[in-house]
Amino acid sequence: MASKVTGETVDLPSFFADLVRCETRLYNALNDRLRERHGIVTSQFEFLRHLRDHPRARVADLAAEFAVGIGSTSKGVDRLERQGWVARVPNPSDRRSSLLELTDEGRELVDTAEGTFTERLAELTADALKTSPVAAAAQALAELRSALERDQIGMPTG
Repeated sequence: MASKVTGETVDLPSFFADLVRCETRLYNALNDRLRERHGIVTSQFEFLRHLRDHPRARVADLAAEFAVGIGSTSKGVDRLERQGWVARVPNPSDRRSSLLELTDEGRELVDTAEGTFTERLAELTADALKTSPVAAAAQALAELRSALERDQIGMPTG
């Protein structure tokens, strides 16, 4: 059920439900298209894209970016490594951690998959979202995310 907005008042529990359900449905639809065309799922694409844009990140950096536990992040990286898309290299400043690098195959995959991701996301949102509401929503969500991250709210404990 869609959120109720009367004047300047928003039914926050309904807004939350809408936000979560939209995210889940978009994520699943993107997942289906990425799997169909590239043999990866959305979480793998997001990890690969982050590693492309942030070379030599650590598992802890990925975990912080995606607000998931280090254990599950490490397992996700293990799967990417087994596929030959990511390599762990020694961290010269901390022997206990590794730095993550995309392989050539991983870089090619994420670059190709990004077109599919963007195309499908545009298809899914084109009819429902118009330019000005999208900009306002994007700004509001960016500000909310920034505040949550600044205050370390909702970060996994393990």
